[in-house]
Amino acid sequence: MKIFYRTEQVASNTAAYSPSAYKPKLVVEDWLARGIIQRDDIHSFEPVTRADLQRVHAPQMVDDVLDLKRRNGFRNQDAEVAASLPYTSGSMLAAARWALAHREAVCSPTSGFHHAGFEEPEGYCTFNGLMVTAVKLLDEGLVRHVAILDCDVHYGNGTDAIIARLGLEDRIANHSMGAHFESENGIGLHPKYFKAWLAQVLKLSAHADLVLYQAGADPHTNDPLGGLLTTREMLARDLTVFRTLQGRPLAWNLAGGYQRDASGSIEPVLQLHRNTANACVRAGSPK
Repeated sequence: MKIFYRTEQVASNTAAYSPSAYKPKLVVEDWLARGIIQRDDIHSFEPVTRADLQRVHAPQMVDDVLDLKRRNGFRNQDAEVAASLPYTSGSMLAAARWALAHREAVCSPTSGFHHAGFEEPEGYCTFNGLMVTAVKLLDEGLVRHVAILDCDVHYGNGTDAIIARLGLEDRIANHSMGAHFESENGIGLHPKYFKAWLAQVLKLSAHADLVLYQAGADPHTNDPLGGLLTTREMLARDLTVFRTLQGRPLAWNLAGGYQRDASGSIEPVLQLHRNTANACVRAGSPK
């Protein structure tokens, strides 16, 4: 399983409720230690440019965040977080390029994309790497249609807002789990409906040239912001996605996850991401 990772995409913003800034490092170390990946599975990449970010976000917002004149998605002006942002989107873009070239499932160990809208960071998301990736590849003529399979439990409102702002509804389909299973009082529907929803959106994605899959850990029943799927059901989710899309260009990332154990560690989240990586390998992606 190929992954696109550089240490520059990590920020030690450990005080935040969301671990997304530092989670890539922990995930990669965990997968290496457990033999899920080897050192030569890790590929470097180039960060995206300001122009790439400004293609899908208001240019002034991009400049202000990167120049520390405006709060990022963590609601701070941390220089380390700002420096990591071109690399998080760069990782997603590089994974998608590899997926297109080799027609396989590839991992970008990143989070913090789908709430970021055209003009504002939101909800631990500063720049929308899903849209940066999709629009860049559309502009280059490498794809005609991109499907976003967003299985983070929260609605990808920023993704939908950018699609509408850029008039790309006929080129990018955003299938957001959170649009159907998140409610003001928590998770709104039974897991059996999720299974049916997933089958439907995979069928709808059959014609896409590229699928971007957010394999969120936060739908888990024990997640403080989740509460829908058991560990077994989440593994079934991942196996369904990887097996259905085997031999197709698929770039996936980590998305959300907020569980902690008694010591405050994010080990429960790491376990769920570990299960997703193992599902990718089991489904037949090259090791």
